[in-house]
Amino acid sequence: MKSKKQISAVNKIVVNPTVDSSFHFKWHALLVFAFGSLLYLNTLTHEFTQDDAIVIYDNMYTTKGISGIKGLFTKDTFFGFFKEEGKAKLVSGGRYRPLTPAMFAIEYQIVGKNPFLGHFINILLYGFLCLMVYKLLISMICHKEDSERKRYWVLIAALIYAAHPIHTEAVANIKGRDEIMSMLGSVFALYYTLKYIDFKQTKYLIFAGISFFLAFLSKENTITFLAVIPLTLYYFRNMEWKSAFTNTAFLLVPTFVFLLIRSAILGSDFGGTPMELMNNPYLKYVNGTYIPFDLGEKMATIMFTLGKYVQLLVFPHPLTHDYYPRYIDIMSFGDIKVIGSVLLYIALIWMSIQGLKTRSIYGYGAAFFLITLSIVSNIVFPIGTNMSERFMFMPSLGFAIILAYFADQMLYQRLGKQMFLITTGILLTLYGLKTITRNFVWESDFKLFTTDVKTSVNSAKVLNAAGGSLTAEAYKEKDENKKKAMLEQALVYLDQAIKVHPTYKNAYLLIGNANYYMQAYEKAITAYGNALKIDPDFKDAFANQAIALRDAGKYAGEKENDLQKAETYLAKSYQMTPNDGETLRLLGVLNGMKGNHSEAIKYFGKVLELDKNNAGAYLNLSTAYRNSGDANNAEIYLKKAVELDPEILRKQGPQ
Repeated sequence: MKSKKQISAVNKIVVNPTVDSSFHFKWHALLVFAFGSLLYLNTLTHEFTQDDAIVIYDNMYTTKGISGIKGLFTKDTFFGFFKEEGKAKLVSGGRYRPLTPAMFAIEYQIVGKNPFLGHFINILLYGFLCLMVYKLLISMICHKEDSERKRYWVLIAALIYAAHPIHTEAVANIKGRDEIMSMLGSVFALYYTLKYIDFKQTKYLIFAGISFFLAFLSKENTITFLAVIPLTLYYFRNMEWKSAFTNTAFLLVPTFVFLLIRSAILGSDFGGTPMELMNNPYLKYVNGTYIPFDLGEKMATIMFTLGKYVQLLVFPHPLTHDYYPRYIDIMSFGDIKVIGSVLLYIALIWMSIQGLKTRSIYGYGAAFFLITLSIVSNIVFPIGTNMSERFMFMPSLGFAIILAYFADQMLYQRLGKQMFLITTGILLTLYGLKTITRNFVWESDFKLFTTDVKTSVNSAKVLNAAGGSLTAEAYKEKDENKKKAMLEQALVYLDQAIKVHPTYKNAYLLIGNANYYMQAYEKAITAYGNALKIDPDFKDAFANQAIALRDAGKYAGEKENDLQKAETYLAKSYQMTPNDGETLRLLGVLNGMKGNHSEAIKYFGKVLELDKNNAGAYLNLSTAYRNSGDANNAEIYLKKAVELDPEILRKQGPQ
């Protein structure tokens, strides 16, 4: 029969907390890895989506494979996509995140424009990150006293982090790897710092420094861990603040190295505050122009947004990839939701301050959340949008710690292990199912945009994206009725985007495209003109308007038999693009129909100057000469046409 002392020892697991040799608990780490990975297994067949174009398949450096890595490390992250100086700094300060694009370049070298490998690596990296979160929490929570109860609530905290649906944007979107790598490097830096404190081996300092530097090369929000790491030492190694900061001072080396490199590449000019709504959500349209929010409006809107983050952490529905203006409207401190958010953050700050006194775990979780949130809050500096789910990738660990802690306090310690596991198991099941179903939305841009536009109903950006996707899909649709319905729905979205953002040039461009595909050429011409009024140097709008004018002229001549109208449109198109072969051909035909044979000869001759092997142009020129009474030249050009295309005489009329 066991003694009381022996029975007590069964529930008190004595291990070296820094070695992490937890025998029958070792399967917990594997469970966390498998759980985090398997939740995203259904993304393996997905396409490239969202910002993948910027850093992968439309980036001139990434698509060069390994040979493009130098360019990725010596330019702004967006430069390879925009290919122009200045455009890369559409958001304040620019972006220098070369590590993940370099990974994408290697993957592109191996498989080309194929998203499978990118999704597969994201899944593995996320699973590994979740495993490291578990190991980190064990090193923190079980350092002083290890027990079965603590092991289980650490497991639940890690599983909550792994399952949380708010992470879908970072994992299901290949480009989101910058979030994964930044968090992974930061977690490693903290983990190895704890190892160094416990074992005093220099190798752990080196590992921590390298990890921190790689995290910086992935994303700049790594810098928040300069506060998180000493905070962790204060809480979980009982250090005083001075000692905590002294023992993490070595992390200033990789920080300064990164900042020096970043400054050398991007410069110190942060580019000021953008006055385009899609890059600065704190603008309002007054008397035909955009002006900044006043301070009260800006801070109220920010506070509402911060409250929205907490709401999505607690109840992650509905989710959307797009929180651009005006998904979140202009808020005021008279709004009850803003007041509620302010009170919520006062409570979180109070929890953090109280935690400093008592070294309570919930206080640490609150402080972790606030510190890692700070850099993406729009309070420290503008981030270009109101909010984004991927910005919760780091702070959500603080939420997971708090939630698991209170589950332990209210369930495990009061109702027992079984009730604790059942309740948290239900929560994890709900989170996991939401994650899996949300992943399906990230299958393609078309599915993502046309799904999320029903949630982000007032976001100009997603309205524009949904309209553009529908227009692109309609272009490929063979069924005319379906095509028309898609284009009409696209115009509904695009018109709403203009109502939200009256100077949205891209929306006007897409309105022009949709009308063009519906052969509503005059509306298309007007829409392109509106885009050019906003930006006279808008190359796409200029080119598309010239094409719309050309085809409007063709339609007027062939379908409406209105030669005067046709000539008006064609003349404008010719003025814009004098070297467009189809416009020249149509002007030649038009002048031939009007009996202006010398003009017809001139235009058909210009077509030949552009393309010496154009059999149709030779035939048209032959016809024009014959109609002008020049039989000799008519025969010469006819002979040349037949040489180039022996079947050309079977074709009737001018080509």
